[in-house]
Amino acid sequence: MRADAKLTLALRVTGLLPDGYHALDALVVAVDAPADRITIAATTDGVTARVHGPEAGGVPDDAENLAVRAARALLPAGVGLHLDLEKHIPAGAGLGGGSSDAATVLRALRDRPEVAAAQVDAVAAALGADVPVCLRGGVNRMEGRGEIVTPLAGGPPLDLVVAVPPFGCSTPEVYRAWDALGGPAATRTVAAPSGWAAVWGPEWMNDLEPAAEVVAPGLAEFRALVERTCSGPALLAGSGSAYAAVLPDPEAAAAAATALRQEAGVRAWSGRASAAPEGGR
Repeated sequence: MRADAKLTLALRVTGLLPDGYHALDALVVAVDAPADRITIAATTDGVTARVHGPEAGGVPDDAENLAVRAARALLPAGVGLHLDLEKHIPAGAGLGGGSSDAATVLRALRDRPEVAAAQVDAVAAALGADVPVCLRGGVNRMEGRGEIVTPLAGGPPLDLVVAVPPFGCSTPEVYRAWDALGGPAATRTVAAPSGWAAVWGPEWMNDLEPAAEVVAPGLAEFRALVERTCSGPALLAGSGSAYAAVLPDPEAAAAAATALRQEAGVRAWSGRASAAPEGGR
């Protein structure tokens, strides 16, 4: 099974919630590259996992792994499952790799007779802020701390380049920096691509970008590199550190990703945002 990356195209921080989390209003899409690969097999040894692949470094393979936690939360005691997780989504990039893995496992298990749909939704919300939107897939508006997910029709297909610098951004550190800066709004906006203005708004922005640039001072220079290569504006993915740029077609996206990899030594992928939900009900 493929676990798509989560890509935030626009993000507003709208306030603080009583539990201390920040309230968001964001436009989120699933993009098919980078993507993890997950294989599930029945076992008699409880829930276990093997984590490997080019982005496996630092990803736990025990009870701390979100996909393992998802399976254990849904399966009755005594039911075994082995998860083979081939990691291609970088950690610390704002692309929701762990959340997407967990959501993919939840989708795979929700049709079992012993699993109720309400149970799946409750587990997704309990696992993390990004898991509900990854469970839905497609194009969504994500609000609150992430638990309010509204499916959107989406616009024409978006061909994208997703690029990741050689450093990550800690989400808690970015939010702490945002608070320390006084809760700034985004300092720049990007015009919505053709056919997408009615989906979320005519201008896209990310209120976390000023804080992310404080946490990772090389972020602005990296964005400039992506924008020069893609000949257009780039969008910060969530709390960073990945940037995404919209290209005219798949060929242009593939060429830009190749240039970033070969000429700049940057991890980069070309992909497409899907308007279809991932097995959504």
